[in-house]
Amino acid sequence: MSTPDSPSVAELDTGIPHSARLWNYWLGGKDNFAADRAVADQILEMVPEMVGSARADRAFLGRAVRHLAGTEGIRQFLDVGTGIPTADNTHEVAQRTAPSSRIVYVDNDPMVLTHARALLTSHPEGATDYLDADLRDPEAIVEGAKRTLDFDEPIAVMMLGILNFVPDDAEAADLVRRLVAPLPSGSFVTISHPTTEVNGPVMIEALKLWNEGPAAKMVLRSAEQVAALFGDLDMVEPGVVSCSLWHPDQGAAVEEVPHYGGVGRKR
Repeated sequence: MSTPDSPSVAELDTGIPHSARLWNYWLGGKDNFAADRAVADQILEMVPEMVGSARADRAFLGRAVRHLAGTEGIRQFLDVGTGIPTADNTHEVAQRTAPSSRIVYVDNDPMVLTHARALLTSHPEGATDYLDADLRDPEAIVEGAKRTLDFDEPIAVMMLGILNFVPDDAEAADLVRRLVAPLPSGSFVTISHPTTEVNGPVMIEALKLWNEGPAAKMVLRSAEQVAALFGDLDMVEPGVVSCSLWHPDQGAAVEEVPHYGGVGRKR
């Protein structure tokens, strides 16, 4: 288990809003700053559903990990674009189902690194690790993940709310392809991604507000565009859908949210 050093406060630019901290704020967390809350509240004025969308995306993560660890028997997870830890992180959900699960978290944000120790509280039968790396360098991610994961056995790559920061469709698909290439048959990729196809006009206005600011630029994609990110992977039913509708818990009342989710399997 790694224990990364926390970055200095000077490395954290608290005056520039950050998507991970907005998400944390919408999820009811406390790891955010005034600049984050100001933009988050502006977006909520236009799209009040964003709180529900953030929670639906988090719930999707839990259901996807439970499906992978339970139904599919996956014991290794590579979580790229981890974000700030909150309740039911990938290792907690996976190790609840299979205590021997091994998880590598990947992010390159100093704020996430500050909280990385919360991601490293593994069940003694399993393992967790944190890798300070960038999505745009998949080969470095794979090399670093090999400290903890066995690339001869199936691995589930989790990419929730990160590919929307890669505006070019071809580049985003290529990054997924390069992460999938070294994985063995029977591995999986989970993707979630915001869209304009639910609450389109207000989502476009919210996107414009975000992209006019100093933070990393974001793009919204259609279901067809999100599906294309999976390349030639075999989609787990029901394919790419509103993340709230992907294998919903039995008896749960669900509504569409402006955030897609899907899981694909490597042949």
